[in-house]
Amino acid sequence: MASVMGLLEERESAARAAVEELQAEADRVLAELAVAEGVLERRVIARVELAEALAAPAEEAAVVVPGPREASAEAVKVPVTGSVVPRWHQAGTLQALAPEYRRIVELVESAEGDGAGMSAKELAARLGLELVPAKIEGVRSRAKRLVEREWLAASPSGRFTPRRPTATARAAAGTPDGGRGGGS
Repeated sequence: MASVMGLLEERESAARAAVEELQAEADRVLAELAVAEGVLERRVIARVELAEALAAPAEEAAVVVPGPREASAEAVKVPVTGSVVPRWHQAGTLQALAPEYRRIVELVESAEGDGAGMSAKELAARLGLELVPAKIEGVRSRAKRLVEREWLAASPSGRFTPRRPTATARAAAGTPDGGRGGGS
């Protein structure tokens, strides 16, 4: 016959093993939950972005340019929501941008203050959007795209500022040709 103390030690050992096994299972489930939550958040943002993109007309409007007979047959494409953001160039105007991008540039350029620029959250608020992470990130994404295409500038703190005019940038560099040395 086994001792009572021996029986209790066996039961304690079995209970300890069950607790360790369940703890390992709980850790695994929590790790899977964290991954699933991340996937869900990305899907929500993607759905919101897609809904915004589809909210405007999906077709590009064609405007006929008056002129010679051959030229009138050609159509000039007008930017619409979802169109590609062109690179900024000296002759470029805001009319080359789709409406949502044009509005962001206009807001940043008209911002009052000490020249610190605007955050994505401030832009979202001024655009009249609901201040939820998905909307703010959508605005940040558009503003970053405008920075990449040189329509805006961004500070290291993540604030968006108007693009420095080429003449101002050259004057700041101290050279008439933007710092290229002007040599032959």
